[in-house]
Amino acid sequence: MLANSFFNLKQFIAYMSFPDMMQIQVLMFEQDDPSKCTAAKLVKFGIAKRIKHLTGKDMILNPFAKEFVLKSDRDLTKSITGIDCSWDLAQNMFLKRFVGLSRKLPPLLAGNPVNYSKVGKLTTAEAIAGALYIMDYGELADSILGKFKWGHTFFDLNQYLLQDYANAKTVDDVNVTAQEYGLMP
Repeated sequence: MLANSFFNLKQFIAYMSFPDMMQIQVLMFEQDDPSKCTAAKLVKFGIAKRIKHLTGKDMILNPFAKEFVLKSDRDLTKSITGIDCSWDLAQNMFLKRFVGLSRKLPPLLAGNPVNYSKVGKLTTAEAIAGALYIMDYGELADSILGKFKWGHTFFDLNQYLLQDYANAKTVDDVNVTAQEYGLMP
């Protein structure tokens, strides 16, 4: 039965709303205030599955990866994993070798109240939503950030940028876009 392949009823309902959706996972290190943890909220609402180990088949969102997320990555994986850790400890956390398809987001502005408009200082939810939008899962990205009072702000700040990144075919296209918006030298 289809429902047995999901970890809860909420995930099954989400799947029925988005049948070709990307599976969303989070690897949580619990280094921040739990009341402000966007990854925990995604798990609570059944949008993301909390995992303890990576499988090697997942796209890993890693701000220190060499390659950007591109729309074509959609064809390479059916799951996306956000690594939830403190920005203060991120560099050390991401020095670990995570198995999987490691990708970083192109420069985007944070919409969250803690790091508002800072380039690249995204919450786990913003990072996942940004990657999903670039890979042409815009409705799913909207539904994720719709769970946060400030979620619309991320899209307000990055609307045209996300559209241009979604249209990028190559890393060079991403770099040109970021330069045109003044986000890269």
